[in-house]
Amino acid sequence: MPPESSDETGASNPKPRSRPPRAPLTGWKRVLLRLMLWTGGLALAAGSSIAIIIGVALAVAYPNLPDISDLSDYRPKLPLRVFSAEGVLIGEFGEERRNLTPIAQIPKVMKDAVLAIEDSRFYSHGGVDYRGLLRAALANLGRVKSQGASTITMQVARNVYLSSEKTFTRKLYEVLLTFKLEHALSKDQILEIYMNQIFLGNRAYGFAAAADAYYGKAMKDLTIAEAAMLAGLPKAPSAYNPISNPTRARARQLYIIERMQENGYITAEEAIEAKKQELKIRSGMDNTKVHAEYIAETVRQLVYAQYGDEAYTRGLNVFTTVKAEEQDVAYKALRKGIMDYERRQIYRGPEEFIDLPEGSKEAEEAIDDALAEHPDNGDVVSAVVLEATPKRIIAVRLNSDRIEITGEGLRPAQSGLSDKAPPKIKLRRGAVVRVVKTPKGTWEITQLPEVEGAFVALDPRDGAIRALVGGFDFNKNKFNHVTQAWRQPGSSFKPFIYSAALEKGFTPSTVVNDAPLFFDAGVTGGQPWEPKNYDGKFEGPMQLHTALAKSKNMVSIRVLQAVGTQNAQDWISRFGFDADKHPPYLTMALGAGAVTPMQMATAYAVFANGGYRVNPWLITKITDQRGKAIVESQPPLPNESVRAIDARNAFIMSRLLQEITRSGTAARAQATLKRVDLYGKTGTTNDSIDTWFAGYQPTIAAVVWMGYDTPRSLGDRETGGGLSLPVWITFMETALKGVAVMEPTAPEGVVNMGGEWYYEEYARGGGVSSLGGASVEGAAPAAPNGAPASPGVPGAPAAPQDKSLMNSDGLPPSRPPTSPTDERKSILDLFRN
Repeated sequence: MPPESSDETGASNPKPRSRPPRAPLTGWKRVLLRLMLWTGGLALAAGSSIAIIIGVALAVAYPNLPDISDLSDYRPKLPLRVFSAEGVLIGEFGEERRNLTPIAQIPKVMKDAVLAIEDSRFYSHGGVDYRGLLRAALANLGRVKSQGASTITMQVARNVYLSSEKTFTRKLYEVLLTFKLEHALSKDQILEIYMNQIFLGNRAYGFAAAADAYYGKAMKDLTIAEAAMLAGLPKAPSAYNPISNPTRARARQLYIIERMQENGYITAEEAIEAKKQELKIRSGMDNTKVHAEYIAETVRQLVYAQYGDEAYTRGLNVFTTVKAEEQDVAYKALRKGIMDYERRQIYRGPEEFIDLPEGSKEAEEAIDDALAEHPDNGDVVSAVVLEATPKRIIAVRLNSDRIEITGEGLRPAQSGLSDKAPPKIKLRRGAVVRVVKTPKGTWEITQLPEVEGAFVALDPRDGAIRALVGGFDFNKNKFNHVTQAWRQPGSSFKPFIYSAALEKGFTPSTVVNDAPLFFDAGVTGGQPWEPKNYDGKFEGPMQLHTALAKSKNMVSIRVLQAVGTQNAQDWISRFGFDADKHPPYLTMALGAGAVTPMQMATAYAVFANGGYRVNPWLITKITDQRGKAIVESQPPLPNESVRAIDARNAFIMSRLLQEITRSGTAARAQATLKRVDLYGKTGTTNDSIDTWFAGYQPTIAAVVWMGYDTPRSLGDRETGGGLSLPVWITFMETALKGVAVMEPTAPEGVVNMGGEWYYEEYARGGGVSSLGGASVEGAAPAAPNGAPASPGVPGAPAAPQDKSLMNSDGLPPSRPPTSPTDERKSILDLFRN
């Protein structure tokens, strides 16, 4: 880490003047002349013998100095930066967070503040403060209190080329490098390097990065007070950090303002106003930034794969397809959905208990240590309980802020306030807890959730990713559930089975019997299987569109049985699903395979865009530090070469999915958003282990998933419509603001009869009219064993009993791997060259 020691001079400063660059050294004469003058001065102070020794040392050391020619084209380490489509910074990677700023673009107030405190004679001296140098030499010999007189040029020499050790040898090299820098570079070049190179805490290098790190603003917008605060950091970035040491930082800021006035940079009135200004310092957890950590990490992996370690130092700027506003809404909506679920869970107790002696300084230190070990998680912040009763909790936050929790705010942790509460969940003095501020401005006790979630939205017209949230919190769990979590899709997978059925003669009006199904051991070759509907009820014969809207499991199984499991497996691969993750068993009808949320979004995009397969993509452009484009990417527009399904199929499936958002399990969508161009399907797996909602409007497709990393039930009453759908609706409220209602135009080959759409060839009874023993005039006859007749050919021989329901052991297929530790999936092709 860069040194935390530099020094300021005390003399007043004439008006700064710029000096033209001096010609580089062509020989030893001018350098030796300076060395002779310097050693002559030392001789007067310390005797000729010492001066001679030093002179010889200088003559030996000078040829060994590093080459500084590269500083004339200063190129420091610059981090990899990731931006949204609008140019909002959403991620930064690299050891040194720096924003290279030419001297002409550095505001005068920032330069004045630095010169006032660090080197008021910078534009008039030759690079070395001789009196200060003698004081520093005596200090190193133990004669006086440690001090120094490092000029800005000397600090540049030290920070760029030398170590921070305080030895006579290092100081000698520092002086020699200073002479070399002063002759090779102009004053403005030296100051530019200093202003961009110096370490200022919070991983910020240079004042432009510090302005963003501490104030969240551009350096050009700094006030006198803000510039003075930043100018105090080079001396000791930790000691004068306004976040961790506000008192010391304030004292140094006031001193610098006085120095600015003394040197004529500001007037007395400006100094008074600057001292009065209340600064708004960024906290350690900034809630104003766009939270796109999973996107930024995805970009980092992709760029690193392309450029290696250079990705972190060459100042690459990566622009993405992500919309900042939509990303922000997606992040907040998913977190709210997860926290709403968490409020219904049993209180698991405080995160830790610490000893808090009454009224002691040790107690304050213990609180600070505990809060540091349990950092805030966005709006879910940590606190230490000082007092707890069944009716009130008094707790303390960072900076000794006290909060009071009463009434409804205690409800989520009521069990921890009971006299009979077990010790591990009992709320008492010293308990480290989580609290959150309610919309009413009051505090509520809560806990960090164990459940996880994922959200992804993309443009179905070209696959551009518009928002992606891979989990509740990136710092808590870096596993990206959007691209890496393989989960059962449940009923949200049914539309792909229905899509296959449309190609086999089924229509939205085909009647299918919602009646019990039973597969005995003679059929399965093992244990019998008796599937159920979610609500345990059966409603008898119903049309296909109604069955999908109500998510009837018995109907889906009968449809798949008629289509054929192998046919269905082949069909779903058109949407981008991995066939091997969906074995050809009848349980495929209930979504027993494995998918990722990204796969689901890509698959639903096929319905949204009229039948084309689009690949998700993320990076639009990469530029170098000067803004020159290195890579630019535009996806190909959908064309017949990437068609996945017939346009008629996509159109009719959209009509079926529209009914779900109008009157089915997702009816809340149209009711809340007040628009009809919404299409989607809820999904809930067995025992409510996973909940989904996948849906779209013609300009955006989005998917929400919630569940535990180690699969377990979310609760008997938890469903995709109750957990995942509200997150989707909240996002769409913003994403569709100002977007006109648009419904797909009917393609060629479909006709409307009685308000329902059909393939033209099936409009007058050519398709399957009924299935599964449903008694309807014109229905296809059933086979003797109860299996349906071959669809699309009334009266044809019955299909054989499908034993593909079972696995090789004769049992229903087991659940595929779902947790992050079970299996990994490489990220989809998001990077386009």
